[in-house]
Amino acid sequence: MTVTAQPTAIDTRLEASALTLGYADTDVVRDLDLRIPHGKVTVVVGANACGKSTLLRGLARLLKPRSGAVLLDGEAIHRLPTKQVARTLGLLPQNPIAPEGVTVADLVARGRHPHHGAFGRWTSEDERAVAEALTLTDTLELADRVVDELSGGQRQRVWIAMALAQGTDLLLLDEPTTYLDVAHQVEMLDLLAELNARRGTTIVMVLHDLNLSARYADHLVALHTGRVVAEGTPRQVVTEDVVRTVFGLDNRVIDDPVSHTPLVVPVGRHRPAADPAPDPQENR
Repeated sequence: MTVTAQPTAIDTRLEASALTLGYADTDVVRDLDLRIPHGKVTVVVGANACGKSTLLRGLARLLKPRSGAVLLDGEAIHRLPTKQVARTLGLLPQNPIAPEGVTVADLVARGRHPHHGAFGRWTSEDERAVAEALTLTDTLELADRVVDELSGGQRQRVWIAMALAQGTDLLLLDEPTTYLDVAHQVEMLDLLAELNARRGTTIVMVLHDLNLSARYADHLVALHTGRVVAEGTPRQVVTEDVVRTVFGLDNRVIDDPVSHTPLVVPVGRHRPAADPAPDPQENR
């Protein structure tokens, strides 16, 4: 089953063309074509081991294509100088690790490294970029704190601040809500939506929660066994047939009463027992 609800023309700076990616003897992403809409929020969804994180690694130049190409501004990304890519594209991996004892300010400042030469000096532009990144992510008051001492939600915001300090127009995030409770998941996605709205940053995320994906995505991409099954707006992609194909889940799709985006309700096998009839003896 392939359901592609894609606009006829997409303004893009990042795309995959006939892309195949894999590890050892196994292909994970197969002959995939994808255009990331510029200035929008794109969310990639799919079941575990379907190729979501592998695709993101390929788009970020961390995994070399077996065939096909990833194009950044029309050029094969693996042929571009590393610093040129780092000035354009920022990546937040799934489980980033900070050096032991590093402070928030020092970690965020590392995002400026692509802008420095071998003997580059810290400039007022670097200072401004770091301060703006800390302010946008509401982490300025944490600047002197050690990263390891922060909560999960605070650490995620700090890592995003480091990516923003790079001054990139493209931000790729692999499951940025991992290990966060529901409240902090919404807080994190609200932050990314605000960054997109205020700065026009193109955001590409891998998320597990299909309902949050539908709420926050401008463009939704559904993967199944390394191929795009459906892409387009959440309304176009999140249908009962697509959810059944991608996740193997019997479901119903209704309107989210808050965001008016598609809301997936799993059917499942469990049915709550009906309330027992009242015992007339209890009222005597």
